[in-house]
Amino acid sequence: MNCYFDKVKNYLLEMGCEIRMANEAEGLFVVNHQERGLHNLVIGCAEPLLILEQFIFEIREESPEVYRSLLQKNRDMIAGAFVLDESGRKVLYRNTLQLENLDLNEVEGTFNALSLLLSEYSEELIRFARQ
Repeated sequence: MNCYFDKVKNYLLEMGCEIRMANEAEGLFVVNHQERGLHNLVIGCAEPLLILEQFIFEIREESPEVYRSLLQKNRDMIAGAFVLDESGRKVLYRNTLQLENLDLNEVEGTFNALSLLLSEYSEELIRFARQ
């Protein structure tokens, strides 16, 4: 996994990310990318996958409208999807990539997809977070 960790770290640095935390033993990064609006993006090297997760908001009260809207938006997303954590309360963006054939374009594509999602869907996300 060490070679994958270093490979991912190099991609993150090349993309201009601020690496807030890096734990090689656990294969984890927490990064920010101010220009793309990404804050505390968690990246895990869990061979054979690279898992990227971004906390979006917490659901205060269950709402079929919110769940339906998130599932419908999943269909429009370029990469990744909205998911719920184990508690069923936290909405995350999640994407997985294969580590074996990983290249910079794939990682950058995930960042771009998430950034685009946050910019074009922000009003709805803010509304859902306030409900």
